[in-house]
Amino acid sequence: MPQVKVPFEVTGWEPEPEPLELGEAGPVAFGRVRMRKTFSGALAGTSVVAMTSAAVGESPVGYVAVELVTGTLDGRTGTFVFQHSGVVDDGAPPPSGLVLPGTGTGELAGLRGTMSIAHDESGAVLTLDYELP
Repeated sequence: MPQVKVPFEVTGWEPEPEPLELGEAGPVAFGRVRMRKTFSGALAGTSVVAMTSAAVGESPVGYVAVELVTGTLDGRTGTFVFQHSGVVDDGAPPPSGLVLPGTGTGELAGLRGTMSIAHDESGAVLTLDYELP
């Protein structure tokens, strides 16, 4: 299974103006945001992310997201969808997820895989382990 490490940049952050109303949650606030990213390297393209998060005060503690990616992977062009989640806490595993089966289009039809996200001094990096038919 091929693996690529893809640097990315968040290029847009559009929070919804009202927090989600999910009942009494004490100090926890729920919110939604639309995020945009640009990828470079082995996966070149852009994405739009729909993310829901939980936060205590100003600090997010967890999120779930679906992300529509449009671009070129390993010389093949198309779109696909990631589903991923993460917890913000020392010692927590990195955010991770998968390519939703059946979401690949164009030359990326049939794409399957898993992904994780890491942040270091050079920025954000997506690691994608994938299979193409």
